[in-house]
Amino acid sequence: MTIDSIINGIVLDHISAGKSMEIYDILELSKLDCSVAIIKNAVSKKGGRKDIIKIDSIIDVNLDVLGYIDPGITVNIVKDGKIVKKSHLELPDRVAGVIKCNNPRCITSTEQELPHVFQLADREKGVYRCVYCEAKAGHGAS
Repeated sequence: MTIDSIINGIVLDHISAGKSMEIYDILELSKLDCSVAIIKNAVSKKGGRKDIIKIDSIIDVNLDVLGYIDPGITVNIVKDGKIVKKSHLELPDRVAGVIKCNNPRCITSTEQELPHVFQLADREKGVYRCVYCEAKAGHGAS
């Protein structure tokens, strides 16, 4: 299989195997006018499998959302065929608009214009809590 190198764009590397389509949907990559390559179950040098997404354009990517979905992702910015910036993601301290609060008594249930905002409560377990009602949400997009 041959996938061309990117001259100017973004490479999302070290995505946990099987999560690339979730990221594709959340980042709304289908709306882009550039080439997007998704490589699933690629062999990882560190052992195991990984997914990779190559975007043939430099776009705004919400790193907090990516870090929440899969904190092991590496984001590579490529210009003129060379990696000019490499970011290793981790769980963000706060996420907005990614998780929805499931507590029916939360103010976000009645005040629908309020953003759903969650604060990281336990980094080891990936536990987030709603900033309004402190309802618990597990790690991973929902």
